[in-house]
Amino acid sequence: MSAAFSSVRAIRRPGSFAGEKHSPPVASSKFASDFLGCAGRLPFGALSVSIRPRSARRRGLSSVVAVSDVVKEKKLKRSSSSSDLLITKEEGLELYEDMVLGRTFEDMCAQMYYRGKMFGFVHLYNGQEAVSTGFIKLLKQEDCVVSTYRDHVHALSKGVPARAVMSELFGKTTGCCRGQGGSMHMFSKEHNLLGGFAFIGEGIPIATGAAFTSKYRREVLKESDCDHVTVAFFGDGTCNNGQFYECLNMAALWKLPIVFVVENNLWAIGMSHLRATSDPQIWKKGPAFGMPGVHVDGMDVLKVREVAKEAIGRARRGEGPTLVECETYRFRGHSLADPDELRDPAEKARYAARDPIVALKKYILENNLASEAELKAIEKKIDEIMEDSVDFADASPLPPRSQLLENVFADPKGFGIGPDGRYRCEDPKFTEGTAHV
Repeated sequence: MSAAFSSVRAIRRPGSFAGEKHSPPVASSKFASDFLGCAGRLPFGALSVSIRPRSARRRGLSSVVAVSDVVKEKKLKRSSSSSDLLITKEEGLELYEDMVLGRTFEDMCAQMYYRGKMFGFVHLYNGQEAVSTGFIKLLKQEDCVVSTYRDHVHALSKGVPARAVMSELFGKTTGCCRGQGGSMHMFSKEHNLLGGFAFIGEGIPIATGAAFTSKYRREVLKESDCDHVTVAFFGDGTCNNGQFYECLNMAALWKLPIVFVVENNLWAIGMSHLRATSDPQIWKKGPAFGMPGVHVDGMDVLKVREVAKEAIGRARRGEGPTLVECETYRFRGHSLADPDELRDPAEKARYAARDPIVALKKYILENNLASEAELKAIEKKIDEIMEDSVDFADASPLPPRSQLLENVFADPKGFGIGPDGRYRCEDPKFTEGTAHV
């Protein structure tokens, strides 16, 4: 079992009785991060990592451990002949490339937005790459991902080409939604990316339905090889919405193969997470519904990956859902229209110093997994992909006006298109007696 989960027994486990005795929370003076949350407990075995209590300013919460502590614990558990590293060279390069791709893509989006190539609201993912990469790069092609309005990088991690994502942002026909989705509605049937959702919480029921489909195919339709998992990403602000609780309940009741991933970047637009909810420790809501709840350092891709392995593995084995709170931070404002004047500059600087890409690069170099030249080659490759995606999107055609009515009606010959093959709305008699917009 992975040592990535911290074992804290401050709450009753699902199925235990009030009269049972449990061990007190583990505490230690050793720590390596500056997070508000408390590490959660997963019933995956005897897993223990030290935490330490924070000041009263943070309401007595505790900080999560860094990857270095996980490495130390793994050294104790592995034989002297085995490797102490958390990843292989191939895995390290894959993670680094995916994270650099996400960061570079978002930086390019900012440039294109300010040049007038993109319209509407554009919400960037800078700083949160460890969460997307840590989870999605462990998934299979058949596994589903459901995102939020901050969805560009989730799409890239799931394998949607940069050309298709950039073209969608440009509103071109070569985009993954033919230019009709835009920034907040990335979708790809081919890659089982079930959409970005502009309204918070709206994607969680879709993800729960996708997980139900997997279970139904396996248990009712007897497709024994169907072990598909769904990962639902959403933010801290979403966790005060009704759909969140309803779907946690349904997923636990039916033991659905789903992982609920909270990307807690501490701010919902301009509202601090600490001021928005009665108990800021979101992971606690998992055990309340009978599923494991885990808090993890979302700025550390290796730690996220360890947690993701356990949660995805549970879902794939038919052991039910998991709630994972990844505590992370966005380096830019809520959207590119946000001047970002509400957050404390010192807070932003503190998290900028914990850049997840810089941390992974340091780990790779210090453990001789790759050379500086190899990492530079990846960065150069990504730069070329970005230039190509922008050129491709810029040269792509805009959607024709007639495309507006496509994908609206289930039966294209029923209401939207007349017997002559023309759109009925083009017939002057079709809208007789109605107001014209």
